[in-house]
Amino acid sequence: MTATTSKATSALPHFCEGIQYFGEALPEFETYGANPVIESAKEAIANPEEPAAVYQTLLFADALRYLTLQITGSKASGHPGGFASQAEAYAALVMLGYKNIITEVGHHAPGFYSAMFLDRSLEEMGIYTVQQLRDRFREKHGLLGHLSGYIPGILAPAGPLGQGQHFAMAAALLNKDKLFPFTLGDGGLGEPYIMSSMAHFHTAYPGVTNFLPVLVWNGYSQEHHSMVSLKTNAQMMAYWHGNGFEEVVLVDAKDFDDEDQPGNYVDSTAFSFAQRLAFTKAVLLGIDEAARSALSGRLTVFIIKQLKGAGVHARGAKSHNLYPKDTLDAPHIVNALKERALPVQAWQIVRTNCERAGGGPAAKTVVTEFEYPLPDLGELPLEEYTVGSDPKVSTTAMGRLVAKVGQIDENFLVTNADGNEASGIANINQALKIIHPTTDDLYNQAPGGQVYEPLSEDACAGLAAGMSLMGARSLWCSYESFAINGLPIWQTVTQAMAELRRPTPSTITLFTAGALEQGRNGWTHQRPEIEAYFAAMMRNGNVFPLFPPDANSIQVCYDWALRTKNKGIVITASKSPLPIRTTFNMTRHGLQDGAVVLQDVAGDQQVVFAVIGDMTLIPVFEAAAFLETEGIGVKIVSVINPRRLYRPHDTGWNTCTEPEGGFIDDEKFAQLFAGDALIGVTGGAAAMLEPIMLRSTSKRDTFAWRRGETTASAGELMAFNGLTAEALTKRAIELVH
Repeated sequence: MTATTSKATSALPHFCEGIQYFGEALPEFETYGANPVIESAKEAIANPEEPAAVYQTLLFADALRYLTLQITGSKASGHPGGFASQAEAYAALVMLGYKNIITEVGHHAPGFYSAMFLDRSLEEMGIYTVQQLRDRFREKHGLLGHLSGYIPGILAPAGPLGQGQHFAMAAALLNKDKLFPFTLGDGGLGEPYIMSSMAHFHTAYPGVTNFLPVLVWNGYSQEHHSMVSLKTNAQMMAYWHGNGFEEVVLVDAKDFDDEDQPGNYVDSTAFSFAQRLAFTKAVLLGIDEAARSALSGRLTVFIIKQLKGAGVHARGAKSHNLYPKDTLDAPHIVNALKERALPVQAWQIVRTNCERAGGGPAAKTVVTEFEYPLPDLGELPLEEYTVGSDPKVSTTAMGRLVAKVGQIDENFLVTNADGNEASGIANINQALKIIHPTTDDLYNQAPGGQVYEPLSEDACAGLAAGMSLMGARSLWCSYESFAINGLPIWQTVTQAMAELRRPTPSTITLFTAGALEQGRNGWTHQRPEIEAYFAAMMRNGNVFPLFPPDANSIQVCYDWALRTKNKGIVITASKSPLPIRTTFNMTRHGLQDGAVVLQDVAGDQQVVFAVIGDMTLIPVFEAAAFLETEGIGVKIVSVINPRRLYRPHDTGWNTCTEPEGGFIDDEKFAQLFAGDALIGVTGGAAAMLEPIMLRSTSKRDTFAWRRGETTASAGELMAFNGLTAEALTKRAIELVH
């Protein structure tokens, strides 16, 4: 195909400004490309076997390839190869009216942006022309390098591999009448969670099959051959069948090759035009078959097998990303663009089809462009215990409220890796039931429950966070020591929530069975270092770790969390019976001010203990009793919401969607923490104390977790970590004298 430069072309549609090369007339364009095959007021092609439908799907695929390469070339940066190898599949989905498309592959971002540009979604952010698309690619307030909910029409973020299926499954569960395809790379298929999470989901929800994995089997990952590159077609199909997929639709470009390309993976853009159409038709019919299958109750996968980089500047892993040498002036980039260049008339046909498909631009039609309707929770039945009354289990008190939320909101989901009973929240299972194909009252399990219990923390965090991202309420429960295995996707979602263009319920977690309760289990169950992860995330501005000191406080914390939007809220509490030290009002003040005073005894000098956690209060109160006998005043401050204790400029709160400020001023900080000495105490990572230590001007020190060990009791484990009344007393006296 020959090409001309844009400067030599007249009557250019406005959106085409910035396209560098236009092609000559295509074969049979007047017959099959003269009029948009998606008719006005229609949402999809009428018949996937119609020659014009196939022809225009191919035009769309090449338009996607061209734009993907040109926008990445404009910055000599970005990832064109993976998306290019499945352009026919993406084009087919859209031409068939399916626009709720998610990806597991962040490297497909430039292709998704190209699609959002073609259907006019990006006009929501002021991108009307290809030149503007180029200018704002990989720039601040533009089209970031990997996908995010900040971009109009994009349903979910994509960065780390192994996450996209969670978003697709959550969306499918909440919107059972719509299809949610998600592209999955064969490099990413090596992530251990993808297949297992889909298998568990299908066992729990056998009737929810309206999510469709689209495997991009191109033989390569980022820098080398993919680990599944040597599988035969039969082996690949058997792999999916063996993991519970009833319908496997595979289209292999090799079957259509008339250019004798070597190897098992070939480039369809090198075929004759007739064979390109034949391949595109097979993809279009295959996608149609797979979509119908998924929507009719069969767990289905579509596999497109085509060489990575098909139709762009390089092939194989070398096509994965661009380097500084890969500019728009580089001969290999110029040649690739000219090869894919379309006539002006073809661009207009593609644009019109994209606008009409799915009922309009994705930015105005996909499910995440609307706030998901939620039932009003009203006033939850909080039960306030008398301060000083018999010890109570915090988690159990919260569990009663969780059960009530589930009874009001049928879409509410609790996820846990099979440990609710061990965490003191068996009442959640009793009320809401574990989702399980085997009905057993003894174990509180039944089909149709609301407690999702895969053994993978990634699957727990993934579905719970995905549900929140898609607009529903959820709760992820975990042992503190194992939650780290689910945090990557939780972090992805909280970061996305910080920039979403709509409000959505905060993603809430409950982490129990803390290190101090796990003495006999040893260090494998003693990993409170996870709190350092959240301490760092607090600076994002929308992450709020909460540390309720008792069973009253945890109820108020959960009730507050339920009323928030677009935040990540981490509640950490013990499953042991502990003293009641606060009233509801004390915690309400603590949530607002960051902390609350539990005890304030005057003396000649005053030591302030800033305490994070509930069990850690035990040695602090013991130390306080001794210090008082020495005439030293003691103030014990329970730090409930440390994020409030930063200064406003310490965090990115004002850059977040649904921004939440409310930092205490210096006067209030002094009222809480000023004294002759300040000692921060936590059973977790010392980093969580940073907001206090950053602002305090007192002589100060910290007592925090060091490492785990097998012990007979919480007290012995605290002693191993230096968290004893004796050590606290000694250090307090040293600081004030």
